[in-house]
Amino acid sequence: MRPGDLAPTVFATVGLPHARRVELWEEHNATALIGLAVHAPEPLQATELNVQFPAVHLARVVGSAHVVERSARVIGRSPAEAVAVYVSLRGASWFQHRGGTRNLRAGTAVVCETDRPFARGFVRGLEELVVRVPRPAIGARAGQLALPSPLTYSADDPYVRALAHIAGGATRTGHAVAADESTVLDLVAVLAAGRNAACAVAHRAAARAFIEEHLTDPGLGAGQVAAAIGISERQLSRVFAADGISVPRHILERRLQLARALLSRTAPAARASTVAEIAGQCGFTSATYFSHAFRGRFAQRAGDLRRQATS
Repeated sequence: MRPGDLAPTVFATVGLPHARRVELWEEHNATALIGLAVHAPEPLQATELNVQFPAVHLARVVGSAHVVERSARVIGRSPAEAVAVYVSLRGASWFQHRGGTRNLRAGTAVVCETDRPFARGFVRGLEELVVRVPRPAIGARAGQLALPSPLTYSADDPYVRALAHIAGGATRTGHAVAADESTVLDLVAVLAAGRNAACAVAHRAAARAFIEEHLTDPGLGAGQVAAAIGISERQLSRVFAADGISVPRHILERRLQLARALLSRTAPAARASTVAEIAGQCGFTSATYFSHAFRGRFAQRAGDLRRQATS
């Protein structure tokens, strides 16, 4: 399945009976994300947008104050055998595990094993991104992985920044930018394995992080990417080829996905950007080339999609 072909699903407690909100929220998460026991001091108000890829699962969670617990009992009932990355967007929180309790502020990312007990608390509510990756998918990139205790990263870590950009774009309500699953796998592998990540995976993750941050730069190319991460163009080509893609093809795919999201945005015709303007915003220097590439990728004219959005 190619990126952009996956439709998100949304679950919300608003409108549900107050007495059943926690129960139904627990049931949804056990099926769609990670099984948890939930404790809320008042009727839970929460929304979760989920995007499921063949291996990776992305989610955006917004909720009122509550506590979640993944106890040994919950794990036994609902094993996940995965690595989870929680990226906080709003609200301070705490994370408790066998090694102690960590107080976390907005912007922090936590990487943990889903099948080791933990608890999390959100005193004033939360908005966060969640990335869940099965252990075998991580192992294919990082080898034998051991996470006896959670890892925390600040918001300015380049891998966290890239992961938040991709997961956040894919889980927006309305005209999301499709995520690239291979990029997510590389980023999570490096965050989970740290210095133990394979050199090729670390280089590819660094390259993909750089590409995400400079996608709209018309001059972005293999030479610029290689120089930014400190390897040769030949080596960069090899690490991308190992994942079945070339650097130019990866950049093109990410630009086309961005363009598709921008073309789909609704706006009054008088204020709407043209196809050529959107192509330029996504780093394309030729509107003709963009239109040809867009139609080849999505079997639809960019102009037709724009007219549908603005009509």
